[in-house]
Amino acid sequence: MSSIHTNVGATAALQTLRGINQSMQTVQGRIATGFRVDTAADNAAYWSIATTMRSDNKSLSAVEDALALSAAKVGVAFNGMEASVEILDEIKARFVTAREPGVDRGKVQKEFAEFKNQLVSIAQSSNFSGENWLYLATPEDAAKATSDKELVGGFTRDSAGLVTVQTIKLDYYDETQVAEPSDTWAMIDFMSAHIGDLGIATSPNFAWDAGFTTGWVLFKSPSPLVAGYPTVTEMELSSSTTDAELDEMIVVIDAMLQYAIEKASTYGTVSMRIDMQSEFAQNLSHSVNTGVGRLVDADMNEESSRLKALQTQQQLGVQSLSIANSNAQTLLTLFN
Repeated sequence: MSSIHTNVGATAALQTLRGINQSMQTVQGRIATGFRVDTAADNAAYWSIATTMRSDNKSLSAVEDALALSAAKVGVAFNGMEASVEILDEIKARFVTAREPGVDRGKVQKEFAEFKNQLVSIAQSSNFSGENWLYLATPEDAAKATSDKELVGGFTRDSAGLVTVQTIKLDYYDETQVAEPSDTWAMIDFMSAHIGDLGIATSPNFAWDAGFTTGWVLFKSPSPLVAGYPTVTEMELSSSTTDAELDEMIVVIDAMLQYAIEKASTYGTVSMRIDMQSEFAQNLSHSVNTGVGRLVDADMNEESSRLKALQTQQQLGVQSLSIANSNAQTLLTLFN
């Protein structure tokens, strides 16, 4: 039946053309954005997962930056401790030489003084971004040295959705020194209440525990001594230095050297851990990007082929609608 009020063919062709145009808009949007799931309306579940993972990936990127900063700090401290090991090794060798009869201990003392100055210079120079783990010279420095260092190392989300910032612990504060709770692993500490020295191994307690009658130190602290704390003696060689005193100094210097070796090893180990964690964080970030892409990225080859097909369908739809609309004109010929 033909009607001038209702053109069934044109209506069907128009509906088909509208569907084709809507599909084309969807495909063109995917090609323009590169996403198969761009909004929650496209696929709420995948969009939610992708948005959360993208947010977590930004945090992983921040972790990578933090690890780079931590690597620099640890690297500076490690280089400082390595240089200190070499200096202390030279000092011990000079003191052993001074033990030989006939050696001018005054000349050895001049070298020793320069070595001490170099140790201070190394400690003061081991600074990065305001952080110096080898030299404590102000109350602010001492306040920062009352705990171990915690370096940002990772970011995780558990099955319940709770996020956690993981840290890499650097053994910096010595909790075992009950009698001297202010002791840290700083190489040179001029802020201790009784002693400025190179690490806890050089504490006067070490000398006395070894049976010495003198608390030998490399540097005397400019800070006032704690009331009742025995006086310490700064190492110094002269013609009046006895062999027994020199032997004690050599033992203490060797303890300093062992301390420096231990801490250089600690910094080196932490540096290796940071490098491993940094590489893992980079690989994890790439894996997250890949996983999110599989959920929401558009297959450009598929979308391109689909667009070509829809363009062909659109052309055919327009022609079909034109043919359907021309049927009404055919009716007029019946009345001629």
